[in-house]
Amino acid sequence: MNAAHMSAAQPAPVPAPHWAQLAAKAAVWTTVPSGLWRVCFGLGATMGFTGELLAELHRVVPGWGTVYMLSLSIGAELLAFLTLGLVRPWGRTAPRWMPLIGGRRVHPLAAVVPAALGALTLTTVGTFGLIVWSSPENMGSPEAPHGFAGLVMTLCYLPLVAWGPLLGAVTIDYARRTLRRPTHIPA
Repeated sequence: MNAAHMSAAQPAPVPAPHWAQLAAKAAVWTTVPSGLWRVCFGLGATMGFTGELLAELHRVVPGWGTVYMLSLSIGAELLAFLTLGLVRPWGRTAPRWMPLIGGRRVHPLAAVVPAALGALTLTTVGTFGLIVWSSPENMGSPEAPHGFAGLVMTLCYLPLVAWGPLLGAVTIDYARRTLRRPTHIPA
């Protein structure tokens, strides 16, 4: 099959619109503040917790709790980074350096389904977390961070609420661009 025939069979990829590129970059940044907060806590900073709650939390920090906090932060950032694949060429063709799949076309549903499920899960968890964090029971806990420490924690975790909707918007755009049927009629 010659190159002219192949290019006629597959339409050129539609580039991601500017808003989707910005939303993908924003999705990556939503995980950074909470990740930095968790790293500080994992390394032993009290981060505003006091009393029995702090004692309970610091029974595992340092130790496996530190590993958990660091792993959670790195894992969240890596997952958020995958959002960029929905607006970049490597979201359509796997990079050559990847074992087994390098250089191969990424089937759109292999990206759309996990991204859509992730967006739904993150939106649900983010909304639920916001409701729980702002509930009178939590805000009234004398051992939870209050004052400046509470404000810092809230500001660090608040961007996570946007991660799911941003991923959802970028996923819808990716699906729109990659799952559409060709409009040309082959000769």
